Amino acid sequence: MTSSTKLTAALIDVAMGRAHADLVIKNGKWVSVQSGEIIPNTDIAVVQGRVAFVGRGASHTIGAKTKLIDANGKYLVPGLLDAHMHVESGMVTVTEFVRAVAVRGTTGMFIDPHEIANVFGLKGVKLMVDEAQKQPIHVWVQMPSCVPSAPGLETPGASIGPKEVTEAMTWKGIIGLGEMMNFPGVFMSDKKMLDEMSATHAAGKTIGGHYASPDLGLPFHGYVAGGAEDDHEGTRMEDAIARVRQGMKAMLRYGSAWFDVAAQVKAITEKKLDSRRFILCTDDSHAATLTEEGHMDRVLRHAIGEGLNPMTAIQMMTINTAEHFGLTKEMGMIAPGRWADVVLVDDLMNFKADLVIAKGEVIAKGGEWQVELPVVKYPKWATNSVHLKRKLTAADFVLRTRAANGSEVEANVIGVIENQAPTRHLKLKVKAEDGEVKADIKRDIAKIALVERHKATGKVVVGLVNGFEFTRKCAIASTVAHDSHHMIVVGNDDESMAVAANELVNCGGGQVVVMDSKVVGLVEFPIAGLMSNERADVVAKKAGTVLDGFKMCGSELNNPNMQLSLMALVVIPQLRISDKGLVDVTRFDFIPVLED
Repeated sequence: MTSSTKLTAALIDVAMGRAHADLVIKNGKWVSVQSGEIIPNTDIAVVQGRVAFVGRGASHTIGAKTKLIDANGKYLVPGLLDAHMHVESGMVTVTEFVRAVAVRGTTGMFIDPHEIANVFGLKGVKLMVDEAQKQPIHVWVQMPSCVPSAPGLETPGASIGPKEVTEAMTWKGIIGLGEMMNFPGVFMSDKKMLDEMSATHAAGKTIGGHYASPDLGLPFHGYVAGGAEDDHEGTRMEDAIARVRQGMKAMLRYGSAWFDVAAQVKAITEKKLDSRRFILCTDDSHAATLTEEGHMDRVLRHAIGEGLNPMTAIQMMTINTAEHFGLTKEMGMIAPGRWADVVLVDDLMNFKADLVIAKGEVIAKGGEWQVELPVVKYPKWATNSVHLKRKLTAADFVLRTRAANGSEVEANVIGVIENQAPTRHLKLKVKAEDGEVKADIKRDIAKIALVERHKATGKVVVGLVNGFEFTRKCAIASTVAHDSHHMIVVGNDDESMAVAANELVNCGGGQVVVMDSKVVGLVEFPIAGLMSNERADVVAKKAGTVLDGFKMCGSELNNPNMQLSLMALVVIPQLRISDKGLVDVTRFDFIPVLED
């Protein structure tokens, strides 16, 4: 008898009362997402981590060794699933991310580790996969598809192609292909992109999408025809509608800095579209958001606040997600044969997990862990990722011009848009002073520099940015710089910019704030320059010093460190900076910083 047959036999025997359950939850309100009902006086019987029986009266499954939990009329909700997210954005490891979110009701995550893939390539992905397999909840990994995200426009620390994708599709724990960010490559039939998607199709797995353009014309249709099955880059109601009509799943994201649910959910609440093709996700969540506000429970509360009824919102982060990834036989609902992932809550409108059960085991109660998490040791190569050719000086951050002293020069300036991933392409007049263009505090024009950190080439690219609202002499640096994750430095004082960059070399990566050449905020990310293996609450406190540093500099932006991390993301319009220069993402071409 195979292990699968033995499990099936055990489920049947418990359901029939011929054998006893390991765990029985009594007297709850069953949130049946598969039927859209809330059914009172429901019991759940569990054996070998799976649901064997769900209905009224499970006394026939109870034996002397059966563990009993009285739900006392609480709602029995399927474990919440995050359909698309990047662990690295939480600034912590997989284990510490799980520690922060599972106590809040998240029992499944679909992670795309393309951040670490840009630093270490396939071995970085394998590092994440191996850690994911050790967790007490379900952590599925999507194989990164675009490393680099835009070939020719940036230089990552490593690269991934069809060969690596094909290999990864054979690994346990790989659920599909991560977001296909090179959308021009798809609609232009780039062979590498098509081969990666073909390898995923051949493995029978899901292709993640990323169409970061407002153009819903032929390029959009070409992209959909390429095979992407979902998309989280929509920001407007019409984006969500277009994706669903074309057979995609619209993933509405609500992370720390991307607030895209409110506009798009109107497709359901106002236009009355069927919600089964809509999914909720976070994409990127800061450690402070996770520890202070929550994860998918936070998204659920927000979605309900935007007009969704609780059942629909819960379906959009349980059964809809499981169906999308072909996992409805495993999770996404409370039903026989599925993993016993159940969250007990008092109030669906103000969702706060009281008890969390994952894989049939009580893992958290009242926000406190009840089981041990794995201890993970990281190899030396994973903690040695910041490589500069030499110590940087203020001279490395000078923006030189050939314009005559005192004359005005037209500059192409990156414009920050608060709470959104896109940027503006601003054309501003700046003044030439003794062969250089300096930052202008009064006009909110700061310098932004991309420092190559993977190959120690010594390259520093300097540009201009508007929108960080700095009012004092300062600099902020980060080794989190999507997607290639070089070091990015923004500031209005060249000396402080050099100090900030050198500080990150000394600590192996992270984020730092420097004012008047002194460090006033710092969080260290020793793993790939992206993550800390400290607890999320500890990292959040350290990251808080960085956010406080932004405020000291004058910035009042929401999560400005996450805005900073996207300044080099050369697949989202309009203007970005890379190690190769300033990129006009609407044309996928380089343009000069100064029109001199």
